[in-house]
Amino acid sequence: MRQGESLLYEPEERPPLLVSIGVGIQGVTLVLVSIGSLVVITALASGQGHEYRHWATFSSLIICGGVTALQSCRIWRVGNGHIGMTAPAAAFVAVAVAALKAGGPPMLASVTVVAALFQFALVSWLPLLRRIITPTVTGVALILLAVTVVPLAVDQLNDAPPGVSAVAAPLAGAATLAAVAVATLLAKGTWRLWAPVMGILPGCAVAAAFGLYNIDRVIDDAWVGFPRGGLPGFDLSLGAGFWGVLPLALVVTLVNTAKNFGDVIVVHRVSRRRPQATDFRLVQGALNANSLSILLCGVAATIPTGVISNTPTFITITGVAARAVGYVMGAMLVALAFSPKFTAVLLTIPGPVMGAYQAVMMSMVAVEGMRTVVQEGLNQQKVIVVAVAFAVGLSVEVSDALAELTQGTWAAFLGNGITAGTLAAMLLTWFVDLTGARRRRLRVALDTSALPEIDAFLRGIASRTSWNAASTERLCAAGEETLSSLLQLADDDPSVSGRGLVIIAQPGDGVMELEFVATFDEENLEDRLTYLNEQTETPSEYEISFRLLRHYAAAVRHQKYHGMDVVRVQVEGSR
Repeated sequence: MRQGESLLYEPEERPPLLVSIGVGIQGVTLVLVSIGSLVVITALASGQGHEYRHWATFSSLIICGGVTALQSCRIWRVGNGHIGMTAPAAAFVAVAVAALKAGGPPMLASVTVVAALFQFALVSWLPLLRRIITPTVTGVALILLAVTVVPLAVDQLNDAPPGVSAVAAPLAGAATLAAVAVATLLAKGTWRLWAPVMGILPGCAVAAAFGLYNIDRVIDDAWVGFPRGGLPGFDLSLGAGFWGVLPLALVVTLVNTAKNFGDVIVVHRVSRRRPQATDFRLVQGALNANSLSILLCGVAATIPTGVISNTPTFITITGVAARAVGYVMGAMLVALAFSPKFTAVLLTIPGPVMGAYQAVMMSMVAVEGMRTVVQEGLNQQKVIVVAVAFAVGLSVEVSDALAELTQGTWAAFLGNGITAGTLAAMLLTWFVDLTGARRRRLRVALDTSALPEIDAFLRGIASRTSWNAASTERLCAAGEETLSSLLQLADDDPSVSGRGLVIIAQPGDGVMELEFVATFDEENLEDRLTYLNEQTETPSEYEISFRLLRHYAAAVRHQKYHGMDVVRVQVEGSR
Protein backbone atom coordinates (compact mmCIF):
# COMPACT_ATOMS: atom_id res chain seq x y z
CA MET A 1 0.00 0.00 0.00
CA ARG A 2 1.44 3.36 -0.97
CA GLN A 3 1.70 6.28 1.41
CA GLY A 4 -1.58 8.12 1.79
CA GLU A 5 -3.87 5.40 0.44
CA SER A 6 -5.08 4.52 3.95
CA LEU A 7 -5.67 8.15 4.97
CA LEU A 8 -9.37 8.79 5.54
CA TYR A 9 -9.33 12.55 6.15
CA GLU A 10 -6.76 15.18 5.15
CA PRO A 11 -6.30 18.38 7.25
CA GLU A 12 -8.83 20.45 5.29
CA GLU A 13 -11.52 17.75 5.25
CA ARG A 14 -14.24 17.60 7.90
CA PRO A 15 -15.02 14.18 9.36
CA PRO A 16 -18.37 13.52 11.09
CA LEU A 17 -18.57 14.92 14.61
CA LEU A 18 -18.67 11.47 16.21
CA VAL A 19 -15.52 10.50 14.33
CA SER A 20 -13.75 13.67 15.51
CA ILE A 21 -14.82 12.99 19.09
CA GLY A 22 -13.76 9.34 18.94
CA VAL A 23 -10.32 10.12 17.50
CA GLY A 24 -10.00 13.08 19.87
CA ILE A 25 -10.52 10.84 22.90
CA GLN A 26 -7.64 8.65 21.74
CA GLY A 27 -5.36 11.66 21.29
CA VAL A 28 -6.32 13.05 24.67
CA THR A 29 -5.38 9.71 26.20
CA LEU A 30 -1.84 10.08 24.87
CA VAL A 31 -1.53 13.64 26.16
CA LEU A 32 -2.92 12.70 29.58
CA VAL A 33 -0.39 9.91 29.93
CA SER A 34 2.47 12.33 29.23
CA ILE A 35 1.11 14.95 31.61
CA GLY A 36 0.39 12.47 34.36
CA SER A 37 3.75 10.72 34.18
CA LEU A 38 6.18 13.58 33.48
CA VAL A 39 4.63 16.11 35.86
CA VAL A 40 4.59 13.56 38.68
CA ILE A 41 8.15 12.44 37.95
CA THR A 42 9.37 16.05 37.93
CA ALA A 43 7.57 16.91 41.17
CA LEU A 44 8.79 13.84 43.04
CA ALA A 45 12.39 14.08 41.80
CA SER A 46 12.61 17.74 42.84
CA GLY A 47 10.94 17.27 46.23
CA GLN A 48 7.82 19.32 45.43
CA GLY A 49 4.62 18.62 47.35
CA HIS A 50 1.08 17.69 46.39
CA GLU A 51 0.01 21.33 45.99
CA TYR A 52 2.59 21.99 43.26
CA ARG A 53 1.74 18.69 41.57
CA HIS A 54 -1.94 19.62 41.49
CA TRP A 55 -1.20 23.09 40.11
CA ALA A 56 1.30 21.82 37.51
CA THR A 57 -1.16 19.20 36.24
CA PHE A 58 -3.98 21.75 36.03
CA SER A 59 -1.88 24.34 34.16
CA SER A 60 -0.36 21.71 31.84
CA LEU A 61 -3.82 20.52 30.80
CA ILE A 62 -4.95 24.04 29.95
CA ILE A 63 -1.74 24.97 28.12
CA CYS A 64 -1.53 21.71 26.20
CA GLY A 65 -5.21 21.93 25.26
CA GLY A 66 -4.99 25.51 24.07
CA VAL A 67 -1.82 24.98 22.04
CA THR A 68 -3.08 21.69 20.54
CA ALA A 69 -6.05 23.64 19.19
CA LEU A 70 -3.77 26.51 18.12
CA GLN A 71 -1.56 24.14 16.13
CA SER A 72 -4.56 23.23 13.98
CA CYS A 73 -4.96 26.90 13.02
CA ARG A 74 -2.68 29.11 10.99
CA ILE A 75 -2.79 32.59 12.51
CA TRP A 76 -0.11 34.80 10.94
CA ARG A 77 3.11 32.89 11.68
CA VAL A 78 1.74 30.79 14.53
CA GLY A 79 0.27 27.32 14.05
CA ASN A 80 0.64 24.97 11.10
CA GLY A 81 -2.86 23.85 10.12
CA HIS A 82 -2.16 20.21 11.03
CA ILE A 83 -2.73 18.06 14.09
CA GLY A 84 -0.06 18.92 16.63
CA MET A 85 -0.71 17.15 19.92
CA THR A 86 1.15 19.08 22.61
CA ALA A 87 2.36 17.58 25.89
CA PRO A 88 5.21 18.00 28.40
CA ALA A 89 8.55 17.20 26.74
CA ALA A 90 10.62 14.42 28.30
CA ALA A 91 13.82 16.24 27.28
CA PHE A 92 12.97 19.07 29.72
CA VAL A 93 12.60 16.85 32.79
CA ALA A 94 16.27 17.31 33.77
CA VAL A 95 15.96 21.09 33.33
CA ALA A 96 12.76 21.31 35.37
CA VAL A 97 14.16 19.17 38.19
CA ALA A 98 17.39 21.18 38.33
CA ALA A 99 15.53 24.51 38.37
CA LEU A 100 13.06 23.40 41.04
CA LYS A 101 15.89 22.15 43.24
CA ALA A 102 17.85 25.38 42.72
CA GLY A 103 15.06 27.82 43.50
CA GLY A 104 11.62 26.23 43.41
CA PRO A 105 8.81 27.14 40.99
CA PRO A 106 9.94 30.80 40.64
CA MET A 107 13.33 29.64 39.38
CA LEU A 108 11.70 27.24 36.93
CA ALA A 109 9.49 30.07 35.72
CA SER A 110 12.43 32.39 35.02
CA VAL A 111 14.56 29.78 33.27
CA THR A 112 11.65 28.54 31.13
CA VAL A 113 10.71 32.04 29.95
CA VAL A 114 14.29 32.62 28.75
CA ALA A 115 14.23 29.22 27.02
CA ALA A 116 11.00 30.21 25.24
CA LEU A 117 12.53 33.47 23.98
CA PHE A 118 15.56 31.50 22.80
CA GLN A 119 13.33 29.13 20.83
CA PHE A 120 11.51 32.07 19.23
CA ALA A 121 14.93 33.26 18.04
CA LEU A 122 15.86 29.80 16.79
CA VAL A 123 12.68 29.63 14.72
CA SER A 124 13.40 32.99 13.11
CA TRP A 125 16.93 31.78 12.30
CA LEU A 126 15.70 28.44 10.94
CA PRO A 127 16.68 29.20 7.32
CA LEU A 128 20.23 29.93 8.48
CA LEU A 129 20.31 26.70 10.53
CA ARG A 130 19.21 24.52 7.63
CA ARG A 131 22.73 23.11 7.20
CA ILE A 132 22.87 22.00 10.85
CA ILE A 133 19.29 20.95 11.63
CA THR A 134 19.04 18.53 8.72
CA PRO A 135 16.83 15.46 8.15
CA THR A 136 19.81 13.40 9.34
CA VAL A 137 19.90 15.26 12.66
CA THR A 138 16.16 15.18 13.21
CA GLY A 139 15.98 11.49 12.27
CA VAL A 140 18.69 10.67 14.81
CA ALA A 141 16.76 12.59 17.49
CA LEU A 142 13.59 10.58 16.77
CA ILE A 143 15.44 7.25 16.81
CA LEU A 144 17.17 8.09 20.10
CA LEU A 145 13.87 9.21 21.59
CA ALA A 146 12.43 5.77 20.90
CA VAL A 147 15.56 4.05 22.21
CA THR A 148 15.28 6.08 25.41
CA VAL A 149 11.55 5.73 26.04
CA VAL A 150 10.95 2.11 25.00
CA PRO A 151 13.04 0.63 27.88
CA LEU A 152 11.13 2.82 30.34
CA ALA A 153 7.86 1.56 28.86
CA VAL A 154 9.05 -2.05 29.03
CA ASP A 155 10.00 -1.56 32.70
CA GLN A 156 6.31 -0.96 33.39
CA LEU A 157 5.65 -4.61 32.53
CA ASN A 158 6.99 -5.48 35.98
CA ASP A 159 4.95 -2.81 37.75
CA ALA A 160 2.77 -4.77 40.14
CA PRO A 161 1.93 -3.90 43.77
CA PRO A 162 2.74 -6.30 46.64
CA GLY A 163 0.34 -9.18 47.01
CA VAL A 164 -0.47 -9.40 43.30
CA SER A 165 0.63 -12.43 41.28
CA ALA A 166 4.03 -12.03 39.63
CA VAL A 167 2.56 -13.00 36.26
CA ALA A 168 -0.19 -10.35 36.40
CA ALA A 169 1.81 -7.45 34.96
CA PRO A 170 3.52 -9.42 32.16
CA LEU A 171 0.20 -11.00 31.15
CA ALA A 172 -1.57 -7.63 31.07
CA GLY A 173 1.25 -6.17 28.97
CA ALA A 174 1.28 -9.15 26.62
CA ALA A 175 -2.49 -8.95 26.16
CA THR A 176 -2.19 -5.25 25.30
CA LEU A 177 0.68 -5.82 22.88
CA ALA A 178 -1.13 -8.62 21.07
CA ALA A 179 -4.44 -6.73 20.97
CA VAL A 180 -2.85 -3.51 19.62
CA ALA A 181 -1.03 -5.45 16.91
CA VAL A 182 -4.07 -7.50 15.85
CA ALA A 183 -6.47 -4.53 15.98
CA THR A 184 -4.14 -2.30 13.97
CA LEU A 185 -3.40 -4.94 11.35
CA LEU A 186 -6.93 -6.22 10.84
CA ALA A 187 -9.21 -3.24 11.51
CA LYS A 188 -10.73 -1.71 8.37
CA GLY A 189 -12.60 1.49 7.67
CA THR A 190 -14.19 3.15 10.67
CA TRP A 191 -12.94 0.43 13.01
CA ARG A 192 -9.39 1.65 12.41
CA LEU A 193 -10.29 4.78 14.33
CA TRP A 194 -10.65 2.72 17.49
CA ALA A 195 -7.78 0.29 16.94
CA PRO A 196 -5.57 1.72 19.75
CA VAL A 197 -8.41 1.72 22.30
CA MET A 198 -9.43 -1.76 21.17
CA GLY A 199 -5.90 -2.80 22.05
CA ILE A 200 -5.89 -1.17 25.48
CA LEU A 201 -9.23 -2.55 26.66
CA PRO A 202 -8.22 -6.27 26.66
CA GLY A 203 -5.09 -5.34 28.60
CA CYS A 204 -7.18 -3.47 31.17
CA ALA A 205 -9.52 -6.45 31.44
CA VAL A 206 -6.64 -8.82 32.19
CA ALA A 207 -5.20 -6.33 34.69
CA ALA A 208 -8.56 -6.02 36.46
CA ALA A 209 -8.88 -9.80 36.68
CA PHE A 210 -5.61 -9.92 38.65
CA GLY A 211 -6.45 -6.91 40.82
CA LEU A 212 -4.12 -4.45 39.07
CA TYR A 213 -6.81 -1.92 38.19
CA ASN A 214 -7.39 0.38 41.20
CA ILE A 215 -10.46 2.57 40.73
CA ASP A 216 -10.48 4.05 44.25
CA ARG A 217 -8.95 7.28 43.00
CA VAL A 218 -11.67 7.64 40.38
CA ILE A 219 -14.34 7.17 43.04
CA ASP A 220 -12.74 9.59 45.51
CA ASP A 221 -11.96 12.47 43.11
CA ALA A 222 -14.48 15.29 42.68
CA TRP A 223 -16.40 15.93 39.48
CA VAL A 224 -15.26 19.55 39.39
CA GLY A 225 -12.11 20.87 40.97
CA PHE A 226 -9.69 23.78 40.98
CA PRO A 227 -6.01 23.87 41.93
CA ARG A 228 -5.05 25.07 45.39
CA GLY A 229 -1.87 26.70 44.14
CA GLY A 230 -1.44 29.66 41.79
CA LEU A 231 1.04 31.53 39.65
CA PRO A 232 4.37 31.38 41.53
CA GLY A 233 5.94 34.52 40.05
CA PHE A 234 9.54 34.81 38.88
CA ASP A 235 12.94 34.62 40.51
CA LEU A 236 14.51 37.90 39.38
CA SER A 237 17.59 37.67 41.58
CA LEU A 238 19.52 35.98 38.73
CA GLY A 239 21.83 34.32 41.20
CA ALA A 240 24.24 31.43 40.84
CA GLY A 241 21.40 28.90 40.67
CA PHE A 242 19.88 30.65 37.66
CA TRP A 243 23.15 30.82 35.73
CA GLY A 244 23.90 27.22 36.63
CA VAL A 245 20.64 25.94 35.11
CA LEU A 246 20.33 28.34 32.16
CA PRO A 247 23.05 26.78 29.91
CA LEU A 248 21.43 23.37 30.29
CA ALA A 249 18.02 24.85 29.46
CA LEU A 250 19.31 26.52 26.29
CA VAL A 251 21.05 23.37 25.04
CA VAL A 252 17.97 21.25 25.69
CA THR A 253 15.82 23.87 23.95
CA LEU A 254 18.04 23.63 20.88
CA VAL A 255 17.80 19.84 20.87
CA ASN A 256 14.04 19.89 21.51
CA THR A 257 13.60 22.35 18.63
CA ALA A 258 15.50 20.00 16.32
CA LYS A 259 13.39 17.06 17.48
CA ASN A 260 10.10 18.94 17.05
CA PHE A 261 11.34 20.13 13.65
CA GLY A 262 11.56 16.50 12.56
CA ASP A 263 8.26 15.58 14.25
CA VAL A 264 6.33 18.28 12.39
CA ILE A 265 7.89 17.36 9.03
CA VAL A 266 6.77 13.75 9.52
CA VAL A 267 3.27 14.93 10.55
CA HIS A 268 3.00 16.88 7.29
CA ARG A 269 4.19 13.88 5.28
CA VAL A 270 1.68 11.40 6.74
CA SER A 271 -1.20 13.90 6.59
CA ARG A 272 -1.50 13.81 2.80
CA ARG A 273 -2.70 11.11 0.41
CA ARG A 274 -0.52 12.52 -2.34
CA PRO A 275 3.12 13.20 -1.34
CA GLN A 276 3.93 16.92 -1.14
CA ALA A 277 7.10 18.87 -0.51
CA THR A 278 7.33 20.21 3.04
CA ASP A 279 6.32 23.85 3.40
CA PHE A 280 8.83 25.03 5.99
CA ARG A 281 6.73 28.11 6.72
CA LEU A 282 4.20 25.77 8.30
CA VAL A 283 7.03 24.10 10.23
CA GLN A 284 8.04 27.52 11.53
CA GLY A 285 4.42 28.15 12.48
CA ALA A 286 4.31 24.93 14.49
CA LEU A 287 7.55 25.80 16.28
CA ASN A 288 6.30 29.33 17.01
CA ALA A 289 3.16 27.85 18.57
CA ASN A 290 5.33 25.59 20.70
CA SER A 291 7.51 28.57 21.70
CA LEU A 292 4.36 30.30 22.90
CA SER A 293 3.45 27.14 24.80
CA ILE A 294 6.85 27.09 26.52
CA LEU A 295 6.41 30.76 27.41
CA LEU A 296 3.07 29.99 29.06
CA CYS A 297 4.66 27.04 30.88
CA GLY A 298 7.22 29.49 32.22
CA VAL A 299 4.52 31.78 33.53
CA ALA A 300 2.80 28.79 35.17
CA ALA A 301 6.12 27.21 36.34
CA THR A 302 5.38 23.79 34.89
CA ILE A 303 7.48 21.50 32.69
CA PRO A 304 7.92 22.89 29.12
CA THR A 305 6.09 21.25 26.25
CA GLY A 306 6.67 19.95 22.76
CA VAL A 307 4.84 18.20 19.93
CA ILE A 308 4.26 14.55 20.86
CA SER A 309 6.60 12.44 18.75
CA ASN A 310 4.03 9.71 18.13
CA THR A 311 1.61 12.18 16.54
CA PRO A 312 2.54 10.81 13.06
CA THR A 313 1.93 7.27 14.34
CA PHE A 314 -1.42 8.37 15.75
CA ILE A 315 -2.42 9.81 12.35
CA THR A 316 -1.22 6.71 10.51
CA ILE A 317 -3.11 4.30 12.76
CA THR A 318 -6.38 6.25 12.87
CA GLY A 319 -6.20 7.49 9.27
CA VAL A 320 -7.44 10.92 10.40
CA ALA A 321 -5.36 14.07 9.86
CA ALA A 322 -8.27 16.54 9.94
CA ARG A 323 -7.52 19.70 11.89
CA ALA A 324 -11.02 19.48 13.39
CA VAL A 325 -9.65 16.70 15.59
CA GLY A 326 -7.09 19.16 16.98
CA TYR A 327 -9.88 21.53 18.00
CA VAL A 328 -11.78 18.70 19.67
CA MET A 329 -8.71 17.52 21.58
CA GLY A 330 -7.93 21.04 22.72
CA ALA A 331 -11.44 21.56 24.05
CA MET A 332 -11.41 18.18 25.84
CA LEU A 333 -8.08 18.86 27.56
CA VAL A 334 -9.20 22.26 28.83
CA ALA A 335 -12.45 20.76 30.09
CA LEU A 336 -10.59 17.91 31.81
CA ALA A 337 -8.44 20.43 33.67
CA PHE A 338 -11.55 21.29 35.71
CA SER A 339 -12.76 17.68 36.07
CA PRO A 340 -10.38 15.53 38.17
CA LYS A 341 -12.72 12.52 38.10
CA PHE A 342 -12.71 12.19 34.32
CA THR A 343 -8.96 12.73 34.23
CA ALA A 344 -8.46 9.99 36.82
CA VAL A 345 -10.33 7.47 34.63
CA LEU A 346 -7.53 7.60 32.08
CA LEU A 347 -4.63 8.24 34.47
CA THR A 348 -5.43 5.08 36.45
CA ILE A 349 -4.82 2.79 33.46
CA PRO A 350 -2.42 0.16 34.85
CA GLY A 351 1.28 0.71 34.18
CA PRO A 352 1.84 -2.61 32.34
CA VAL A 353 -1.00 -1.83 29.94
CA MET A 354 0.20 1.68 29.14
CA GLY A 355 3.81 0.51 29.02
CA ALA A 356 3.06 -2.08 26.33
CA TYR A 357 1.01 0.46 24.37
CA GLN A 358 3.76 3.11 24.55
CA ALA A 359 6.41 0.56 23.53
CA VAL A 360 4.55 -0.09 20.27
CA MET A 361 3.91 3.59 19.58
CA MET A 362 7.49 4.66 20.28
CA SER A 363 8.91 1.83 18.17
CA MET A 364 6.89 3.23 15.28
CA VAL A 365 8.49 6.61 16.02
CA ALA A 366 11.88 4.94 15.51
CA VAL A 367 10.71 3.74 12.09
CA GLU A 368 9.66 7.30 11.19
CA GLY A 369 13.10 8.48 12.31
CA MET A 370 14.75 6.00 9.94
CA ARG A 371 12.56 7.23 7.10
CA THR A 372 13.53 10.81 7.88
CA VAL A 373 17.24 9.94 7.80
CA VAL A 374 17.04 8.28 4.37
CA GLN A 375 14.54 10.62 2.72
CA GLU A 376 17.29 12.68 1.02
CA GLY A 377 19.60 9.74 0.40
CA LEU A 378 22.51 8.34 2.37
CA ASN A 379 26.16 8.85 1.47
CA GLN A 380 29.20 7.70 3.42
CA GLN A 381 29.39 10.90 5.44
CA LYS A 382 25.75 10.71 6.53
CA VAL A 383 26.18 7.07 7.48
CA ILE A 384 29.12 8.00 9.74
CA VAL A 385 27.18 10.90 11.30
CA VAL A 386 24.21 8.64 12.09
CA ALA A 387 26.40 5.82 13.38
CA VAL A 388 28.56 7.99 15.67
CA ALA A 389 25.62 10.05 16.97
CA PHE A 390 23.61 6.92 17.69
CA ALA A 391 26.61 5.35 19.46
CA VAL A 392 27.08 8.46 21.60
CA GLY A 393 23.41 8.67 22.51
CA LEU A 394 23.06 4.97 23.28
CA SER A 395 26.31 4.91 25.31
CA VAL A 396 25.23 7.88 27.41
CA GLU A 397 21.81 6.35 27.96
CA VAL A 398 23.03 2.95 29.14
CA SER A 399 26.15 4.09 31.02
CA ASP A 400 26.70 6.59 33.82
CA ALA A 401 30.44 6.88 33.14
CA LEU A 402 30.18 10.27 31.41
CA ALA A 403 27.79 11.72 33.97
CA GLU A 404 30.11 10.66 36.79
CA LEU A 405 32.81 12.96 35.42
CA THR A 406 30.73 15.97 36.45
CA GLN A 407 28.38 16.82 39.27
CA GLY A 408 25.03 18.46 39.77
CA THR A 409 23.18 19.97 36.83
CA TRP A 410 25.54 18.89 34.08
CA ALA A 411 25.54 15.35 35.41
CA ALA A 412 21.81 15.19 34.71
CA PHE A 413 22.36 16.73 31.29
CA LEU A 414 25.15 14.36 30.28
CA GLY A 415 23.00 11.42 31.30
CA ASN A 416 20.41 12.25 28.64
CA GLY A 417 21.01 10.10 25.55
CA ILE A 418 18.65 12.12 23.33
CA THR A 419 20.47 15.36 24.09
CA ALA A 420 23.98 13.94 23.79
CA GLY A 421 23.27 12.01 20.58
CA THR A 422 21.46 14.89 18.87
CA LEU A 423 24.20 17.33 19.79
CA ALA A 424 26.77 14.89 18.42
CA ALA A 425 24.81 14.71 15.15
CA MET A 426 24.67 18.52 14.97
CA LEU A 427 28.40 18.92 15.62
CA LEU A 428 29.35 16.25 13.09
CA THR A 429 27.02 17.77 10.49
CA TRP A 430 28.59 21.17 11.11
CA PHE A 431 32.08 19.64 10.82
CA VAL A 432 31.24 17.96 7.50
CA ASP A 433 29.82 21.21 6.20
CA LEU A 434 32.86 23.19 7.41
CA THR A 435 35.46 20.83 5.94
CA GLY A 436 33.70 20.33 2.60
CA ALA A 437 34.71 21.91 -0.66
CA ARG A 438 34.87 25.70 -0.63
CA ARG A 439 31.59 27.37 -1.49
CA ARG A 440 31.39 30.22 -3.95
CA ARG A 441 28.63 32.80 -3.92
CA LEU A 442 27.03 35.08 -6.45
CA ARG A 443 24.51 37.80 -5.61
CA VAL A 444 22.39 39.07 -8.50
CA ALA A 445 18.95 40.51 -9.14
CA LEU A 446 16.07 38.09 -9.51
CA ASP A 447 15.63 38.96 -13.16
CA THR A 448 16.42 37.58 -16.62
CA SER A 449 19.09 40.26 -16.99
CA ALA A 450 21.20 38.33 -14.49
CA LEU A 451 21.47 35.29 -16.78
CA PRO A 452 24.84 36.22 -18.41
CA GLU A 453 26.39 36.79 -14.98
CA ILE A 454 25.00 33.47 -13.69
CA ASP A 455 26.29 31.66 -16.77
CA ALA A 456 29.81 33.12 -16.32
CA PHE A 457 29.76 32.22 -12.63
CA LEU A 458 28.80 28.58 -13.28
CA ARG A 459 31.32 28.19 -16.10
CA GLY A 460 34.06 29.48 -13.82
CA ILE A 461 33.11 26.93 -11.13
CA ALA A 462 33.07 24.12 -13.71
CA SER A 463 36.46 25.19 -15.05
CA ARG A 464 38.06 25.17 -11.60
CA THR A 465 36.55 21.73 -10.98
CA SER A 466 37.95 20.53 -14.35
CA TRP A 467 34.57 19.40 -15.62
CA ASN A 468 34.38 18.45 -19.29
CA ALA A 469 32.47 20.48 -21.87
CA ALA A 470 29.30 18.36 -21.76
CA SER A 471 29.06 18.56 -17.95
CA THR A 472 29.70 22.31 -18.04
CA GLU A 473 26.89 22.85 -20.53
CA ARG A 474 24.53 20.73 -18.41
CA LEU A 475 25.41 22.77 -15.31
CA CYS A 476 24.80 26.08 -17.09
CA ALA A 477 21.55 24.79 -18.58
CA ALA A 478 20.35 23.72 -15.11
CA GLY A 479 21.19 27.18 -13.75
CA GLU A 480 19.34 28.87 -16.59
CA GLU A 481 16.25 26.71 -16.22
CA THR A 482 16.21 27.13 -12.44
CA LEU A 483 16.20 30.91 -12.86
CA SER A 484 13.49 30.63 -15.50
CA SER A 485 11.41 28.35 -13.26
CA LEU A 486 11.70 30.73 -10.31
CA LEU A 487 10.59 33.64 -12.42
CA GLN A 488 7.62 31.65 -13.74
CA LEU A 489 6.64 30.67 -10.20
CA ALA A 490 6.60 34.39 -9.36
CA ASP A 491 3.63 34.51 -11.78
CA ASP A 492 4.45 38.01 -13.04
CA ASP A 493 4.12 39.46 -9.54
CA PRO A 494 5.32 43.10 -9.79
CA SER A 495 6.60 42.97 -6.20
CA VAL A 496 9.26 40.44 -7.26
CA SER A 497 11.07 43.09 -9.27
CA GLY A 498 14.23 44.28 -7.56
CA ARG A 499 14.53 41.37 -5.16
CA GLY A 500 17.89 39.68 -4.82
CA LEU A 501 18.93 36.18 -5.71
CA VAL A 502 21.89 34.48 -4.05
CA ILE A 503 23.48 31.47 -5.74
CA ILE A 504 25.76 29.24 -3.67
CA ALA A 505 27.82 26.59 -5.48
CA GLN A 506 29.72 23.77 -3.77
CA PRO A 507 31.60 21.15 -5.83
CA GLY A 508 31.41 17.55 -4.66
CA ASP A 509 32.53 14.13 -5.82
CA GLY A 510 31.07 14.00 -9.31
CA VAL A 511 28.27 16.39 -8.42
CA MET A 512 27.71 20.13 -8.08
CA GLU A 513 25.43 21.40 -5.31
CA LEU A 514 23.68 24.66 -6.21
CA GLU A 515 21.50 26.71 -3.86
CA PHE A 516 19.24 29.44 -5.19
CA VAL A 517 17.94 31.67 -2.37
CA ALA A 518 15.01 33.86 -3.40
CA THR A 519 11.32 34.59 -2.74
CA PHE A 520 8.26 33.81 -4.84
CA ASP A 521 4.56 33.04 -4.52
CA GLU A 522 2.76 30.25 -2.65
CA GLU A 523 3.52 27.45 -5.11
CA ASN A 524 6.30 25.01 -4.34
CA LEU A 525 8.73 24.20 -7.15
CA GLU A 526 9.25 20.63 -5.92
CA ASP A 527 5.48 20.02 -5.95
CA ARG A 528 5.34 21.41 -9.48
CA LEU A 529 8.00 18.95 -10.66
CA THR A 530 6.15 16.07 -8.98
CA TYR A 531 2.95 17.14 -10.72
CA LEU A 532 4.69 17.02 -14.09
CA ASN A 533 5.62 13.38 -13.45
CA GLU A 534 1.91 12.53 -13.38
CA GLN A 535 1.02 14.31 -16.62
CA THR A 536 0.90 12.62 -19.99
CA GLU A 537 -0.57 15.36 -22.18
CA THR A 538 1.46 17.80 -24.23
CA PRO A 539 3.13 20.35 -21.92
CA SER A 540 2.17 23.99 -22.08
CA GLU A 541 4.70 26.74 -22.67
CA TYR A 542 4.52 27.53 -18.95
CA GLU A 543 5.79 24.03 -18.10
CA ILE A 544 8.75 23.88 -20.50
CA SER A 545 11.31 25.23 -18.00
CA PHE A 546 10.13 22.86 -15.28
CA ARG A 547 10.56 19.90 -17.61
CA LEU A 548 13.98 21.06 -18.76
CA LEU A 549 15.11 21.57 -15.17
CA ARG A 550 14.00 18.05 -14.31
CA HIS A 551 15.98 16.82 -17.32
CA TYR A 552 19.24 18.60 -16.48
CA ALA A 553 19.24 18.21 -12.69
CA ALA A 554 19.83 14.98 -10.78
CA ALA A 555 17.72 16.26 -7.85
CA VAL A 556 15.73 19.35 -6.93
CA ARG A 557 14.70 20.29 -3.38
CA HIS A 558 12.64 23.37 -2.53
CA GLN A 559 12.35 24.69 1.04
CA LYS A 560 9.96 27.58 1.69
CA TYR A 561 10.49 29.69 4.80
CA HIS A 562 8.98 32.99 5.92
CA GLY A 563 10.95 35.62 4.01
CA MET A 564 13.26 33.13 2.29
CA ASP A 565 13.02 30.33 -0.26
CA VAL A 566 15.87 27.90 -0.90
CA VAL A 567 16.02 25.77 -4.06
CA ARG A 568 18.74 23.10 -4.02
CA VAL A 569 19.77 21.69 -7.39
CA GLN A 570 22.18 18.78 -7.87
CA VAL A 571 23.91 18.45 -11.23
CA GLU A 572 26.09 15.44 -12.00
CA GLY A 573 29.26 15.90 -14.02
CA SER A 574 32.62 14.40 -14.90
CA ARG A 575 36.07 15.48 -16.01
